[in-house]
Amino acid sequence: MQEKLVLFDFDGTLADSAPDLAACANRVRAAHQLEPLPYDELWPFASHGARGLLNAAIGITPDHPDYDRYRSEFLKDYEANMTQNTQLFLGVQELLQHLADQKLKWGIVTNKTEYLTRPLMTHLGLDEHCVVMVGGDTTPHIKPHPAPLFHAAAEAGIAPEQCIYIGDDRRDIQAGQAAGMSTVIAAYGYCKLDPSLADWQADAIVHNAHELIEVIQRWAQA
Repeated sequence: MQEKLVLFDFDGTLADSAPDLAACANRVRAAHQLEPLPYDELWPFASHGARGLLNAAIGITPDHPDYDRYRSEFLKDYEANMTQNTQLFLGVQELLQHLADQKLKWGIVTNKTEYLTRPLMTHLGLDEHCVVMVGGDTTPHIKPHPAPLFHAAAEAGIAPEQCIYIGDDRRDIQAGQAAGMSTVIAAYGYCKLDPSLADWQADAIVHNAHELIEVIQRWAQA
């Protein structure tokens, strides 16, 4: 049997980073003398990075002449406060232990930059057993382009068709499909209110980490 590799998106799939990202977005609002937005209005944008959160918080988009300054300030604030309330999703620790017990390699492919992802991995205890981590600045392209996934597979020495990619954003599924990998939607993440998940045409949709264990087990034995 050929060796296989399990690849995860980070925010909204392994880590629930929305509390710290939403708090950062509301500090941007406070700097503009705006009242904080309810958490429920901000968490769906946690998978969309600074761009999505700045748009949600103050309506700033990349075509704004001051966008780069706002983004830089947002990321600087986030870097200083990103470990306050971020934690693994319920059941993820057990999921990763299952992969270790089954001797299945796993890695992370995220659009979050490496300098932000690696400290969070250490904070959450993910860095010791992760065999490969690809950030948004590791390759010239980000998801939905398949380049980051191809890079992860190559780094791990495993063929893309022997990989499965799990994520909570349509871009994750598009990237995985373009790379020829099996794909799974983590519907417990930030996409859980999206009514169009079935239209993404992933190989599976899971609503908690326990279901994900079962899906990965079936895939690994196929």
